[in-house]
Formats: sequence, structure tokens, C-alpha cells
Amino acid sequence: VRCILVNIFGGIVNCATIAKGITEAAKKISLRVPLVVRLEGTNVEEAKRLLADSGLPILSADNLEDAAKKAVSALS
Repeated sequence: VRCILVNIFGGIVNCATIAKGITEAAKKISLRVPLVVRLEGTNVEEAKRLLADSGLPILSADNLEDAAKKAVSALS
């Protein structure tokens, strides 16, 4: 695995909860590859802040196309 892309799209899903889970999991496994995360749903702005403030190699994407481009770019 050279890069991981997570795409969560849900109308009522709490994205902040998902972001917390992603950051905790990334810390637990000592993430060593780029991780691109695209979230859409409730609290998406808070979720993006949590990902950005995590200090982990996590790239936040605005939509699936943006996520795919960032994942490919991360491989270079």
C-alpha cells in the first residue's frame, strides 16, 4: 500500500466522529503512507479542522475528484 483514500459521504453522518476515529487509528498503527480523506455530512468543517490539526500525514479533500488527484499526487 502506497496511499490510502477514505471517502465518506452521508447526509447525517457526524464527520467529526469519523475524523476522530481516523486520527486515532492512524496514530495506533503509526501511519507511514499518505492518507487522503474526503468527508461530507454533518460537522464536516470541524472534521477537516481535526484532520488538519492532527499532525499526521492526512490530506483533506473537498470531493471525490479532488481526493483522487491528491492520492495520485501523493505517490510522486
